[in-house]
Amino acid sequence: MATDQLSLVFSALADPTRRAILAQLAQGPRPMGEVAGSFAMTGPAVTKHLKVLERAGLVRVDKKAQMRLRALEAEPLRHAQDWIEPYRQYWEASFQRLDDYLRELQSEQDKTNEPNP
Repeated sequence: MATDQLSLVFSALADPTRRAILAQLAQGPRPMGEVAGSFAMTGPAVTKHLKVLERAGLVRVDKKAQMRLRALEAEPLRHAQDWIEPYRQYWEASFQRLDDYLRELQSEQDKTNEPNP
């Protein structure tokens, strides 16, 4: 089992239910019952997903009176984005090179299709 923070974050994000929980919590803190009510699964199953998110540092539990609210902790997502950023730049550069090549081909095609005066 991975123990470094980045691996825990990516592992947590690998599951669509956990991504849906994070999207829900991005709207604001929610009690467990409200989070669980959004999914067609048992409360204990949702609790397991929340525990994975908590272990990854993506969710925190805030106690408000007798209520325990789950809240998004977005900082670990920034670390994941920092790790992904060089790959995004690589793909953007690759697409730019492809775009340049296609423009060059189109220009050559246009030249061969020009009528002779």
